[in-house]
Amino acid sequence: MSAQSIEESTARPVARRAGGGGGLSLALAQGGIEFKQFVRTRESLVFTLLFPVMLMLIFGSIFGSVVITPPGEIPAVTLSQYFVTGMIASGIMATGFQNLAITIPIERDRGVLKRYRGTPMPKWVFFAGKILCVAALAFISVVMLLAVAVAFYDLRLPDTGQKWFTFGWVSVLGLIACTLCGIAFSGVAKTGRAGPAVVTPIALILQFTSGVFFEYDDLPPWMQQFAALFPLKWMCQGLRSVFLPESFASQEVAGSYELGKVALVLAAWCVGGLVLCLVGFRWTSKREG
Repeated sequence: MSAQSIEESTARPVARRAGGGGGLSLALAQGGIEFKQFVRTRESLVFTLLFPVMLMLIFGSIFGSVVITPPGEIPAVTLSQYFVTGMIASGIMATGFQNLAITIPIERDRGVLKRYRGTPMPKWVFFAGKILCVAALAFISVVMLLAVAVAFYDLRLPDTGQKWFTFGWVSVLGLIACTLCGIAFSGVAKTGRAGPAVVTPIALILQFTSGVFFEYDDLPPWMQQFAALFPLKWMCQGLRSVFLPESFASQEVAGSYELGKVALVLAAWCVGGLVLCLVGFRWTSKREG
């Protein structure tokens, strides 16, 4: 069965339930449909979930023995451990921003969004389904990345409740920001085919400038200032505070993890992403009007 036929056959049952049942049940049903469609599309499954793991294994193998902290009071941190925190943030960005910014234009091109809008189903249920699917995928991605990092790169899981709490709010705020930006950015690609060509370079640029593949404090100042405008840099910084020693904060550009600023910037992107969604989301392609 093709992805298009799956979308058509599964949209109707949820639409028929719009007249009855609670809003939560509709959202959960739509989320389940979105998740089934995702796992049945092998290309999306590999690119979104497995690609970050493959990158972690490749770069971790290359830089596994490189120590990036000088001897002294700061416990030794390897480049692979530093890189792992960035890949977790990248995994969250992939499930939120990249996934939605690529798949929504494809659905728009196939007329799926137009059919959804013509059903009795409330419009918010469609977005709730996307958000629930992304949340499930992000959870799976983070668990996979953590399992690989702990097994192969000696990454230590948070050992205090405060660090787990920080891990939670950084991940949730980052996921919300990336999800809303992905929905908003889905209107940029004129066709479904153009989605990957438009979105993938942006994701790569943000990864290279946000301290994922390289130490952030080694990047040129103009590149640091550019990355600081976007959520990924702050997600990486917040996750470093969770998985790296507290004394490593002195190696940050500001000399600390700046968790208050991390929360402020990510929350601002959540609000900004919501505004962009309300302004820029389109149910039909430009050629359809």
